Amino acid sequence: VDISFASRSGSNELFHVILLNFLFYILDMCAAPGSKTAQLIEMLHADMNVPFPEGFVIANDIDNKRCYLLVHQAKRLNSPCIMVVNHDASSIPTLQIDNSGRKEVLFYDRILCDVPCSGDGTMRKNIDVWKKWTTQNSLQLHGLQLRIATRGVEQLAEGGRMVYSTCSLNPVENEAVIASLLEKSEGALELADVSSELPGLKWMPGITQWKVMLKDGQWFEAWKDVPSNRQTQIRPTMFPIKDEEKQKAMNLERCIRILPHHQNTGGFFVAVLIKKSPMPWNKRQSKLQRKLSQRTADISVSAAAAEDGAVEIVEEPPAAEDEETKESQHLLTVESEQSKKDGVCGPPPSKKMKLFGFKEDPFVFLSEDDPLFPPIQKFYALDPSFPKMNLLTRTQEGKKRQLYMVSKELRNVLLNNSERMKVINTGIKVWSRNSDGEQFGCAFRLAQEGIYTLYPFINARIINVCIEDVKVLLTQENPFLSKFSSETHKWVKDLAMGSIVLKYEPDPSKPDTLQCPVVLCGWHGKTSLRAFVPKNERLHYLRMMGVEVFKAKRKEEDFESKTEEGDQDNTKHMEEEMDMEHNELATKMEAEVDEEPIHELMESSVIEPENKMENVQPSSENAENRDIADLSSVKA
Repeated sequence: VDISFASRSGSNELFHVILLNFLFYILDMCAAPGSKTAQLIEMLHADMNVPFPEGFVIANDIDNKRCYLLVHQAKRLNSPCIMVVNHDASSIPTLQIDNSGRKEVLFYDRILCDVPCSGDGTMRKNIDVWKKWTTQNSLQLHGLQLRIATRGVEQLAEGGRMVYSTCSLNPVENEAVIASLLEKSEGALELADVSSELPGLKWMPGITQWKVMLKDGQWFEAWKDVPSNRQTQIRPTMFPIKDEEKQKAMNLERCIRILPHHQNTGGFFVAVLIKKSPMPWNKRQSKLQRKLSQRTADISVSAAAAEDGAVEIVEEPPAAEDEETKESQHLLTVESEQSKKDGVCGPPPSKKMKLFGFKEDPFVFLSEDDPLFPPIQKFYALDPSFPKMNLLTRTQEGKKRQLYMVSKELRNVLLNNSERMKVINTGIKVWSRNSDGEQFGCAFRLAQEGIYTLYPFINARIINVCIEDVKVLLTQENPFLSKFSSETHKWVKDLAMGSIVLKYEPDPSKPDTLQCPVVLCGWHGKTSLRAFVPKNERLHYLRMMGVEVFKAKRKEEDFESKTEEGDQDNTKHMEEEMDMEHNELATKMEAEVDEEPIHELMESSVIEPENKMENVQPSSENAENRDIADLSSVKA
């Protein structure tokens, strides 16, 4: 059964998303394979009547190949508000946005920090944990987990929430990371009490005391007990805080531990952090600023001494290297500004960061006077409020084949950060170039992927269809107009050929029928209508309407096989009769000699229907070819 259109995940993954207590700008730091990202997107689009929600999800992963898996998951939800990037979460770049002509640092309202972990909480479903688990796994991951969590809170807006989670039960990966983060935040962070937000959930509070164990079985209660030769494997941040007042103020019991037997799930750990003020190291001067202030102080002291006649001031000329650096920085700034004016967001330069995987195509936004857009606007009678500046392509030169759309917030992020980040994918496809489209008035046909985003802005070429028409469109490849209702005939009568929107509105007086609206992309030919809907989405809609997809498919195959049998000539029937007579004669002759050959003949007679079914298969292929030929003739 194809379930690729549905979001499927465990209760622990949904739990993390609920605790984010949703808002606008969201960062998923370690997003692959993408089930939690999919849920974030679904929550962002809670109101289906709003095509562009005020917000976005930036989903990041360090593994380039897993990023494409993440794209596959996110693409199913057809959102213009998702961007997939490829960075190390512990050093994910700080982004900038344009706010009324002024550059500002982008801080996120919500961050999901589901860090890499040893996975010992998944022992029920993951048999490898039993074979490969050692205490060394947690010791090796602790430093990375702390760095990722630290980078996360740095990018969190004041008043924002960050959910830190693992599918591990080891305190070294859980409470130790949270305690260390709270300690060095100096009061900028606090653990939120979320027990009232999840009524009915069984859980245990976080622990405040634990020991650390090495692979060889040695236990240590405090950092002072660790011998010097083991201090590279065990770090001070892995131990509980000894100061009782500090530890009490941290409220580690607000952390949530879910054990496998509580809800018959996997085991996992969750902590919700709220940022009350900037992190202390962000308040302090940067190293460069301190050096400049120190140099200024030295110059002033030297000047005062020179006035006393004690020291002669000699200004050192700037090094040639500094001049070159300034010149190269100036060129980079000019290039980036020019690219931004042209609406081009290319991949980041290789010198600034180490890139892996494929080189991505640039993101090129349509200019205001692009000649590509007016024919589209006229053909579909787009509303004046349509945000055409949010349209982009992936080709800087040559013919544009696909048009994509992003939200205005993601456009802002793309235009101001093309040098800082590696974008794998963003936006949804809304139009595709059609080779035969120009003769019908528009070179671009609608794409099903972005139809729900586009539909509120389209005022022409919309056909209202009933539930029976929808079933015909989704079960037949290129149905003739005669198969549709009289109402549909009226809609189509005066409509020119080309790309169309097929809209189904539910009828409240018929509660047994599908009670949610459906919007499909289609094509109106001379004598036919067809829907351009991907297979998985097609099956999804049919199941919603109660159509037994596979049963209907079997009926079609049976009908084709009967038709094929009815079309066979008399010569073939005569040959089959002669073969049967020959087989009967052979059976009688062998029965007189021995009984075993009879069994062999019985087996061959059982296999015979399968062979007949195989002979039927080419006929269905021929039927499909005939449909394709009919379609091409209609388009022509």
